[in-house]
Amino acid sequence: MKPLEWNWYIEYTSAHHGYLYAIKKTLFSDETPFQRVDIVDTFTYGRLLVLDGKTQSAEFDEHIYHEALVHPAAMLHNGPKEVMIMGGGEGAVLRELCRYPQLEQIVMVDIDSKVVQMCREHLPEWHQGAFEDSRVELLHQDARAYLEGTNRKFDIIYSDLTEPAEEGPSKLLFTKEFYKMVKTKLNPGGILAVQAGGFSLDYLTIHAAIRNTMELAFDSVRSYHTFIPSFDCSWGYIIAGVKPDQLAVGRAEIDRRLGAIAGQLKFYDGETHEGMFCLPKDVRRALQEDQTIIEDDKPVDF
Repeated sequence: MKPLEWNWYIEYTSAHHGYLYAIKKTLFSDETPFQRVDIVDTFTYGRLLVLDGKTQSAEFDEHIYHEALVHPAAMLHNGPKEVMIMGGGEGAVLRELCRYPQLEQIVMVDIDSKVVQMCREHLPEWHQGAFEDSRVELLHQDARAYLEGTNRKFDIIYSDLTEPAEEGPSKLLFTKEFYKMVKTKLNPGGILAVQAGGFSLDYLTIHAAIRNTMELAFDSVRSYHTFIPSFDCSWGYIIAGVKPDQLAVGRAEIDRRLGAIAGQLKFYDGETHEGMFCLPKDVRRALQEDQTIIEDDKPVDF
């Protein structure tokens, strides 16, 4: 078939820029009470999960995104017992965490039960049965309301949420007030790990705003990144709460701490860890110059 004979999915990154994917098959397409959900098969990246017109993960490289989000915090903490996931509907963050036998409790709070249901049905390679692990407690409610109402504390809290768009379901999960509250829900030595938007210079405002806001709540905040092919850019993450001596852990020690699970990972190891925390000079400068703060009564619409 000629290119124009396919159905095409266009993902707009701005009013003037976007990406085009030929669709083999649409498996699910509908609105939930919170967002639009599309699960499609593409020729280039395999199956895609798309929320509100933005690719969340792709069959081809979701292991990069999820290993990069999960394992640095787990390695720097070096002994988490109880963790929480905000979002993470695909179940791939669960999959990565379930590799750790020392974890005793994994609480996953995702507001959109329909997304989780569709991911469990259509994205089995993402979750690989992790939802059935006896350590997992799955809750469908607002993560902020859950944290505000619980007395539980965690060693690591992971934020795998959609970006803080004004009309999206996650806008109040990236604010100054929220991060200050999250800090009180961490055990001593606890870590917050956040997916924090694209790292390309034309898209860095989201990452900068999240980082600036987190710095108002945490003494120690560090950005790291890795290239995600299906996102067509280097993707940013932020880790907060780690002490300088934790960040000084080298590649050999990371590999030692990974131990038996190292062979299960496709992307992450000690050498990869070191590389992710090296930021280019122009990105470092851009992050220093941006002063945007996200507040409950002053959300930022990107």
